[in-house]
Amino acid sequence: MALSLTLPTANGALAPYALRGTAPVKPDAGVKFNRIAYSAAHVVADPFAAVDPWLQAAVDWDTTIAYRRHLFSLGLGVAEAMDTAQRGMGLDWPTSLELIRRSLDAAKDVPGALVASGCGTDHLDIDDVKNVDDVIRGYEEQMAAIEALGGKLIVMASRALARVAKSPADYERVYDRILGQAKQPVVLHWLGDMFDPALAGYWGTKDIDAAMDTAVGIIAAHPDKVDGIKISLLDKDKEIAMRRRLPKGVRMYTGDDFNYAELIAGDGFGDEPTHGKSDALLGIFDAIAPAASAALGALAQGNTEKFHAILGPTVPLSRHIFAAPTRFYKTGVVFMAWLNGHQKHFTMVGGQQSTRSLQHFAELFRLADAANLLEQPELAVRRMKTLLALHGVES
Repeated sequence: MALSLTLPTANGALAPYALRGTAPVKPDAGVKFNRIAYSAAHVVADPFAAVDPWLQAAVDWDTTIAYRRHLFSLGLGVAEAMDTAQRGMGLDWPTSLELIRRSLDAAKDVPGALVASGCGTDHLDIDDVKNVDDVIRGYEEQMAAIEALGGKLIVMASRALARVAKSPADYERVYDRILGQAKQPVVLHWLGDMFDPALAGYWGTKDIDAAMDTAVGIIAAHPDKVDGIKISLLDKDKEIAMRRRLPKGVRMYTGDDFNYAELIAGDGFGDEPTHGKSDALLGIFDAIAPAASAALGALAQGNTEKFHAILGPTVPLSRHIFAAPTRFYKTGVVFMAWLNGHQKHFTMVGGQQSTRSLQHFAELFRLADAANLLEQPELAVRRMKTLLALHGVES
């Protein structure tokens, strides 16, 4: 007999729902990729810590690092201390640095494991930041701390820089300084204002094409110091256009949680391999990790049809998780981890489990089932029923 439960609908009614019962796809042991794939990983809150959740971050370190080991086991790299981990949105810099340290230590036990770590300016009191020199000092402080641990940098977009920069020239000055002293090639990070409204007008203009000109110019001035750039604009055409303009060997890391399947598959444009495809640095890979691994393994074997058959059904789920207000997507990522038994509770740093409605969670559950992503269906149903009961829906 199929598992079933009662779920709210978009119009506020209740309706029965029967699970499809399709087993989740599992990647082959020792799966290999022909794309670099980072999952921006979430943190697991400590629900027993005596803190004020909106004001203080308390992390369950054991479970948080166990999830990173899970990602490593699937062949995925970890983009550490990024916005998926609620960086700058509940997770402060000291806790972020400790997270980076622990993640790098865990990676040492896994041959070939990839970790790249977010370097930003979020430790600064933004009201005290008066000019770009203050921003540079902020970046340099975090840069030194991460590199002292042996970490590779993801140079995160800076709210402070967006606030004080007066022109594209200010961005050029900051990034020239940071890239010039980086110990190893970095990943740059262009996060659109749909993810963080404080980043509106990044690169010195609200005109995306002009902003792209500035970013490409900065990369072209330091091609040996830039591994790639992650852009999260939710606009596949802009990503493709920028991808084709990058200097030889500089990668485009898609951050497009709406169109990642086709962007990773690529279009084969041009003679330079990095111009015709995107690598990945995605928050959604946290929530769909086994499917992402299996799909990337199929792509590496030349089976594009299987790649799309596995990854395509996950796209509607991702578009739902990242629906506006997009900055609340982290709630859906952690919800998936809870449904699938990777953590025992559904509480989050900053109390962010409250940012989405019951209807949102119900549709997320249906879409996860449709994409064959419920790893333990019986457990997922029990936990969904628990959430429903907390909202007054008794099965």
